[in-house]
Amino acid sequence: MTLLIFVYLIAGLVLLVIGAEVLVRGASRLAAIFGISPLIIGLTVVAFGTSAPETAVSVQASLGGSGDLAVGNVIGSNIANVLLILGLSALVAPLIVSRQLIRLDVPIMIGAGILTFALAWDGTLDRLDGALLFASVVGYCVLLIVLSRRSKRPAGEPDEFDEAFALKEKPGRFAWLINLLLVVVGLVLLIGGSNLLVEGAVSLARALGLSELIIGLTVIAVGTSLPELATSMLAVFKGERDIAVGNIVGSSIFNLLLVLGAAALVAPSGLSISPNALAFDFPVMMAVFLACLPIFFSGYQISRWEGLLFFFYYLAYTAYLVLFATGRPVIALFVHAMAWYVLPLTALTLVVLAIRAWRRQRGETLSQQP
Repeated sequence: MTLLIFVYLIAGLVLLVIGAEVLVRGASRLAAIFGISPLIIGLTVVAFGTSAPETAVSVQASLGGSGDLAVGNVIGSNIANVLLILGLSALVAPLIVSRQLIRLDVPIMIGAGILTFALAWDGTLDRLDGALLFASVVGYCVLLIVLSRRSKRPAGEPDEFDEAFALKEKPGRFAWLINLLLVVVGLVLLIGGSNLLVEGAVSLARALGLSELIIGLTVIAVGTSLPELATSMLAVFKGERDIAVGNIVGSSIFNLLLVLGAAALVAPSGLSISPNALAFDFPVMMAVFLACLPIFFSGYQISRWEGLLFFFYYLAYTAYLVLFATGRPVIALFVHAMAWYVLPLTALTLVVLAIRAWRRQRGETLSQQP
């Protein structure tokens, strides 16, 4: 294993993060110059930008025949989004969860996971499957825009989209050209970064004797989730704790529908799905998604102890992958402890939280009735 592998990995991650930032900045300003509303910019351009690293890496891996790397990147990123990023964010400060997120976005996230799992069940995501996933993300964006336009905001309440994406001053004569160049530069950085990252990841997998799926689920997944981590942590420190949660849920939906959809569309002979991913990693991702509902619903917030629980499970999941990949004998004891003690206790805790939240909501509803 040479130093060049790590140079490729680090340089690829740096280029991906910078490329995503430059792309989002240029595209959002360019859209504003051409009269696109801040709302649409926030819900589409920026949402795509946070998933741009995953898209670039998975598409590049798919074109190169590394389907396990592409799939592992998406599944691993979604698991890291919820367990690692939300867990760390909640440890900094309890996170607020909006009612719309629980009623609309989290069920859509779960539905997107079920749809992807069902399409992948035969071991391949072909171009038709990719087209269906891609059409679903377009429908999701349209739904968000329609619902946001219909929602009425109290008079005088600031609009976060106007504050973030509206033009603060009249653009200069060549502003459109400058921002167009930013978009081009961002795309070039994303393509270059994805090339380096994929090449470094494949070389690392071969040098360590690990599968591309394991590398995609760990190193690549965390690396491509850096924009989501930065966005959520910054939102927490700025006191915008509801945005931190919404960013993660939206990114997970885009990862499944946009990233996997695009990767399947460009794959020469379809995107192959590893039996290990179908048997273990997909179910883990779905379990993580389902666990969000009772935790989010209990008081409409993610407390510090729940964030610690998320973070613990991410460490446990990563430990399992490492033990499995290296064939350590202790994995049998580890699996036994998780399956017969830790997971049942956690499931019981989630059920109790859900029942308490339901009773509290029912009591509030009855008290409001005349």
